[in-house]
Amino acid sequence: MNTEPILRQFGNNVRYWRKMRGFSQEELAEKCGLHRTYIGGIERGERNVALVNIVKLSTALDVSVSNLIERVDTR
Repeated sequence: MNTEPILRQFGNNVRYWRKMRGFSQEELAEKCGLHRTYIGGIERGERNVALVNIVKLSTALDVSVSNLIERVDTR
């Protein structure tokens, strides 16, 4: 299974919700207890994120886990 499209979609969703909340990558990283470069890697689709970190992201962004996984209409 080619995971690249899934990772890119997840990263795009994280970026979308981060920007909707007005957070910088650094601010989101701080809220999650993660490193800023890790957030950047997620948003670029370079990281296969652990479930624990997905929950941290969804909590910090105040969205459901499904909002981070399902395609977001960014138009």
